[in-house]
Amino acid sequence: MPKPARIQLNGAVLHAGDEGYDAERIGFQRAVPLNPSLIVGAATPDDIVAAVNYAAANDLPLTVQATGHGLAMPVDTGVLVSTRRLNAVRVDASARIAWVDAGARMSDVVTAAAPFGLAPVGGSAPSVGAVSYALGGGLSLMGRTFGYAADTVRAINVVLADGQSLQLTDRDDPDLFWALRGGRMNFGVATTIALDLVPVETLYGGGLFFDTALIEPALRAYLAWTRDVPVTMTSSIAVIPFPDLPVLPAPLRGRQVAHIRIAYVGAADAGERLVAPLRAVGPRLMESLTVLPYHESASIYNEPSVPVAYYQSNAMLATIDDDMTRAILDHGIAQAKVVGMIEIRHLGGAMAKPPLVANAVGHRDAQYLLRIISVLERVDIHAFKAGHALLLRALEPRTLGYCLNFMSAGTRPDDMHRFYDADAYRRLVQLKATYDPTNRFRFTNVIAENGTGGA
Repeated sequence: MPKPARIQLNGAVLHAGDEGYDAERIGFQRAVPLNPSLIVGAATPDDIVAAVNYAAANDLPLTVQATGHGLAMPVDTGVLVSTRRLNAVRVDASARIAWVDAGARMSDVVTAAAPFGLAPVGGSAPSVGAVSYALGGGLSLMGRTFGYAADTVRAINVVLADGQSLQLTDRDDPDLFWALRGGRMNFGVATTIALDLVPVETLYGGGLFFDTALIEPALRAYLAWTRDVPVTMTSSIAVIPFPDLPVLPAPLRGRQVAHIRIAYVGAADAGERLVAPLRAVGPRLMESLTVLPYHESASIYNEPSVPVAYYQSNAMLATIDDDMTRAILDHGIAQAKVVGMIEIRHLGGAMAKPPLVANAVGHRDAQYLLRIISVLERVDIHAFKAGHALLLRALEPRTLGYCLNFMSAGTRPDDMHRFYDADAYRRLVQLKATYDPTNRFRFTNVIAENGTGGA
């Protein structure tokens, strides 16, 4: 494609072969190839408007990348807007709101809010882009207490497929505002969002690590324990086959372990009493439960910050009964060296309640989310895909749908409608036809009448 003559930017304009092209296009997720015809390194919101107008004038698809954690499918043409330069966060402490630019990471929001004794409803990996995380739903460390991150979005500055720039609230265009919060990038490019902040300075949190022989007792104890915990307790359990690498803590190297993750919004003594049944499972390889400043909450999950190629899938479950527990043990955990990490997150609480301002986030009646993650460098591609499919089939009787934040490229694309409740999906299809009739924003989990999610 010839270099554009009519796109005027404050930021960078890059083509394949240009210096900086590769550095700009490659993000955290290395499994999805990115080879756009043009990269716009946006330095201002006006650059995003110019990029969308250019794409429309040349009938090109357009997608956006902040950190590259949530890419939906390969990009082999069109315009990629890199927003990493737009990373400002402005906190209005009196209103408990953070205005977050398109390229800011959630860690930027955490840092900006902390001096005021406030925190965003952020997730387990604050290195992700705050805007895509929140507009995809946003499963939070404090989700059972405060709900989904999408529930905290109060305003969105967005560029539509025709280049029109709007500031939306529930009063300005309630239908589009509803769709963007949960529909992510199907309807426009968000340049800034306003997030409610919560008055949280510390968490009682950390992890309990159990050796291989205690994986099944830990899983069964954890599932029983979650039936009675208060909404101030958000947690998960993961079974992780750790490689034998010197960068890992010595007790974990080369072992398959159960890791129970705790994030309690309350006093440490109450948290200690709540986790006592989990400690009773048996001796721990490691334990890290303590009072954490919220800005150190990333240590609870300690998710990798180094870019990696991975594949993940998930199922949002109505419940996990004994038959399903057996299936998870047999088809998932027993095959963990092939499949990878199996994680179960406890949902419910505030996530089960309708938000003050309705949004498109689906399956609020799910009680658990099961997530499967395979690191591609360590696993044969055919083996891990078969492993994911086997476990997901076993879970199907209790599966309500999927979580948008935890899906990889090519994962069940024929079931796009299952990210949402049925009525919500029908409404989203109608709004997609209204706001993006040419499917300009097609390099995403596309909302379409046939539910295919494809380009």
